[in-house]
Amino acid sequence: MESRMDVSKLFPAGFQAMLGLEEALKKSGIDKTLYALIKIRASQINSCAFCINMHTRDARAAGETEQRIYCLNAWREAPFFTEKERAALALTESVTLLADTHVPDEVFSTATAVFTKEEMAVVTMAIVVINAWNRIVVTSRTAVG
Repeated sequence: MESRMDVSKLFPAGFQAMLGLEEALKKSGIDKTLYALIKIRASQINSCAFCINMHTRDARAAGETEQRIYCLNAWREAPFFTEKERAALALTESVTLLADTHVPDEVFSTATAVFTKEEMAVVTMAIVVINAWNRIVVTSRTAVG
């Protein structure tokens, strides 16, 4: 598949702003494992091979297990995800599939039961940012490295 465009070169200010959001999330204190799971799950839903490849490698390097990575797309049936991870994954799916789900009250309530208001803001931003990256990468057909 041939790349369509390089957004970093064609709109460097926008690309730098996206990198700024990433940096803000890294500094937010979000759990690295949770952040990796959010990135991988949203990228799976969005069929973003570049991001799946990148974030599964990053997750492994940070100590994530193969078992959890392999079962991530079936997390509801897998017994080895925490309550917080399950809440974040449900929210990730709802936000990623926004046009279909409109983020149901049940999903939001489950998440607010395990995350503080500040954590909810960070998790929501993490979901939004990976979805933005997925849309940039899929649209531009960035090659899987």
